[in-house]
Amino acid sequence: MAATSGLPKAGATAVAPGELAVRPGEDPWTPAEVAEARAELMSEILRLREELHHSEEAITGLMRDSGDGAGDDQADTGTKNITREHELALASNAREMLEQTERALERLDAGTYGVCENCGNPIGKARMQAFPRATLCVECKQKQERRH
Repeated sequence: MAATSGLPKAGATAVAPGELAVRPGEDPWTPAEVAEARAELMSEILRLREELHHSEEAITGLMRDSGDGAGDDQADTGTKNITREHELALASNAREMLEQTERALERLDAGTYGVCENCGNPIGKARMQAFPRATLCVECKQKQERRH
């Protein structure tokens, strides 16, 4: 499967599960929890790749069918533009989520999964299980959101 999907093999892990970062008071990662996180990330990657493929096909179809717009009234042209923009936004979102998910899988293999990319502190196992693509601890994420 790895050769056709472009994903690492399901058992490929560079770091022992107990070596992944956890917050004080949290239990270390178990092999089953790491396997579950890996399976969820891999499943999400495959789902997003499929979604992106369908979105790109839809965009190609919309571009091909839009023609020069001759004979369309303003409402038809506006509807086509809105539909195309919507599909482009969906594709962009799927692409971004795919990149984040692939990066999370890379961090899991490298042993940096669960380490805040801003402050270097553990993100927390519970947060990683709830949001596997997290790259920031709650504190740094809150600071980031206040700035935007």
